[in-house]
Amino acid sequence: MSNLAIDIQHLTKTYGKNRGVSDLTLQVNEGEIFGFLGPNGAGKSTTIRSMLGLIRYQSGSVQLLGSDLATNKEALLREIGYLPSEVMYYPSMKGIDVIKYAASMRGMDCSEEAAKLCERLKIDTEKRIEELSLGNRKKIGIVCAMQHKPKLLIFDEPTSGLDPLMQAEFFKLVTEYNAQGTTCFLSSHVLSEIKKYCERVAIIREGHLIKTDTVENLLSSQGKIVKVFVDGEYSTFRHAGTIPELLQQLEGKNITDLEITEPDIEDIFMSFYEEDNK
Repeated sequence: MSNLAIDIQHLTKTYGKNRGVSDLTLQVNEGEIFGFLGPNGAGKSTTIRSMLGLIRYQSGSVQLLGSDLATNKEALLREIGYLPSEVMYYPSMKGIDVIKYAASMRGMDCSEEAAKLCERLKIDTEKRIEELSLGNRKKIGIVCAMQHKPKLLIFDEPTSGLDPLMQAEFFKLVTEYNAQGTTCFLSSHVLSEIKKYCERVAIIREGHLIKTDTVENLLSSQGKIVKVFVDGEYSTFRHAGTIPELLQQLEGKNITDLEITEPDIEDIFMSFYEEDNK
């Protein structure tokens, strides 16, 4: 059995009457690309900030890379790369200065790796932060998170603001780092990203962990969404069986159009809530 890169036990963080996360237990194996999936406001960022010691939580425990965050925070953070959902830097600083500053905070010379990342992500590092678009500021954040080749990468909505080409390049980098042994914890509300790059996923909604499973099991358990036009009338239904069984079910009908898709993220969330409420 592999060692755990992340071991969260019974984490609870509340904001007065506002929702945070409640009794959340989650484990991520070393070497995984693990998906943390939920709609905006579900508690993803609260979990991550608690995990990294950026906010205090009321109860529970967090271990990262086999060490307790509460007693070994400084050493642990040297081995971790973190990209928040929204990156904020001094607006008058040049991109290259932000990248160098992030490396200096770890007491490391990351210039060689940083240059490679900047080239891959096509960053103009001589521009000031205030001159950069949201996507280009996000790319600066990616470099800051990855340039020291951490053992654990934690990304919170990493592709928001990136164009499709840069999204693809970002995930190439993630898979390359992962192949070298880096664990990646990927928080997202984009199901297609999780499906393509993650083997396992945890679903959170309204501060509660709903399900942890492989992506394959998660999607297959929900069946397919079938949209069909028969005799000029449109209908949609969920099919949990095989494609041959579906074709047999539709045999003999006057079908003019047929679409078969996987359930979207909200369908999956609602299906688990319906099970919980039964």
